Amino acid sequence: MNMVKPLGVGFAGAGPVTQAIHLPTLAHLPDLFTPACVMDVNGDLAAAVAVSAGARSVTSLDAMLADPAVDVVAVCSPQQFHADQVIAALRAGKKAVLCEKPLANSADEARAIAEVSAETGIPVILGAMHVFDPGWIAVKDMLGDLVPKARSIRSSIVLPLNDRFENWATEVTGRPDMAFSMPDEITPDMIRQMFHTLILGLAVHDLPLVRAFLPDWRDLEIWSARQLAPFGYLIAGQAGGRAVQLAGTMHGHGEAYWDLEVATDAELLRIRFTPSYVHGGSAVATITDASGAVRQIGPFDRNGYVEEWRALYAAAHGDHGAIPSLDTVAEDFDFVIDVANKASASAIGELSCPCH
Repeated sequence: MNMVKPLGVGFAGAGPVTQAIHLPTLAHLPDLFTPACVMDVNGDLAAAVAVSAGARSVTSLDAMLADPAVDVVAVCSPQQFHADQVIAALRAGKKAVLCEKPLANSADEARAIAEVSAETGIPVILGAMHVFDPGWIAVKDMLGDLVPKARSIRSSIVLPLNDRFENWATEVTGRPDMAFSMPDEITPDMIRQMFHTLILGLAVHDLPLVRAFLPDWRDLEIWSARQLAPFGYLIAGQAGGRAVQLAGTMHGHGEAYWDLEVATDAELLRIRFTPSYVHGGSAVATITDASGAVRQIGPFDRNGYVEEWRALYAAAHGDHGAIPSLDTVAEDFDFVIDVANKASASAIGELSCPCH
């Protein structure tokens, strides 16, 4: 019988990610975690979410970090606050920090987080559910043979707008406006901002997995990058002689799939993930060889959301090997920023090309 007291969780931000992802996940892990405090600058929202979770509410990060019932912190605020809030939680001496994607807004911020984590000895985990998905973990154990043979990597994401899945997951309070619209005139600065929003908001989920198949990822070239209405992207390029295609779109109807495909000369690996906010089972992977024979891996009974919290629990109790190193996380972030920068540069180049 587990007699260890569950870790108290403090949430920085009371929006849909806290409500529809993390609180339902923790409901499956009552022996490991208990919601302790919900912080949001919107006091009414914080109070409403806290009451439903059996926690107290506050309106400032300092008040939450001063709460002795808060052992670990989940940073679920808008991304511009991530780095400062993660570092503040580390300085406050909490046992561990989970930060939602993206980790930071710049490579310098990501390195600063890594430095403070190393200085304090407190682990930081990025809320990247696919990295912790049991289906991906099972595939990752086989990558030794697959990586050198990879010829092309494709990430394909087709999802309804987040509110569809949020509604399925829980009753969300204080939902932000999900409307998207294209401006009449597109400027280079707008293109830059759009691609950074798209890459850091959607593509970021799978880019660490894509990077695993690109030993020469720093040589990434982007040949073409388009923004898709109302919210999406189509990007093509190569790194180290391997074709890379990234496609993602969010729309107003119900179709949904989330695939990562890797092709070699003789095999096709396809990993199909459950969409965001879905608390069902793991990804399912299939490997099809040249004869058409198919080997299936998964599904497993736990998903990436549960596994990332289990990994956080292990790290908070000293098993830092249960989570990716912050050097790895920082390099993943470097790759994400590199994709965003090069995709926006390509799109700006296409916009200014006289042939358009």
